[in-house]
Amino acid sequence: MVERDNELKGTTFTISVLHLSDGNPARIRQLLEAKVAQAPQFFNCAPLVLNVERLTEIPDFEQLKELVESEDFVLVGITGTRDEAMKTAAKAAGLAVLVSGKSRKAEPVAPAPAPEPEATPVAPVQAPLEASKVHVGPVRSGQQIYAAGTSLVVLGSVSPGAEVIADDSIHVYGALRGRAIAGAKGNPQARIYCQQLQAELLSIAGTFQLSDALPAGLIQEPVHIRLDNEQLRIDRIK
Repeated sequence: MVERDNELKGTTFTISVLHLSDGNPARIRQLLEAKVAQAPQFFNCAPLVLNVERLTEIPDFEQLKELVESEDFVLVGITGTRDEAMKTAAKAAGLAVLVSGKSRKAEPVAPAPAPEPEATPVAPVQAPLEASKVHVGPVRSGQQIYAAGTSLVVLGSVSPGAEVIADDSIHVYGALRGRAIAGAKGNPQARIYCQQLQAELLSIAGTFQLSDALPAGLIQEPVHIRLDNEQLRIDRIK
């Protein structure tokens, strides 16, 4: 029997980011309570990162950690730090200090190696594309449909309280009244399409928008949702 050692590997997870404009615990609690009330199953034990880029003073990270976890989130760490004092305070509270891809400094580009003699070209071997998962009929309240590693096509409506999830894009040929989570494993190119927008929650690669933030002029309209500069953009399908 072959034994395998423990391994440390990189991977991608969908994590929500709470952008703080101040460290007022009462305001943060009010915001989290409102979000959880709108989509309790989506946020239950959900990992959360605090973006502290706009803070001018170091908050009480211990207090914030207790507050966030009292609302059933799991506080992973912080991002957007601008000084070592902020990082030290976060680490002292047991929080990770994360750096987003856009925040990293550009690495110096190594000089290109001298060209080698041309080799006989070999045709690349492409992995076969997985077919989209198709669900025929409505997705009823309390039901969850998940398309692992591919897109999801729903030939029907998604009821309030229902959830459709896909690692790629989601196409709903009917009314979207429940929750739609595309790019569930972090794919920012995923899209959401529906013939009638009434969603409780929209999410692409961890960036989400709840029903209270949907554009009034696009309610009950056919729309296309995508990520644009780390925000959800909703456009009417003409």
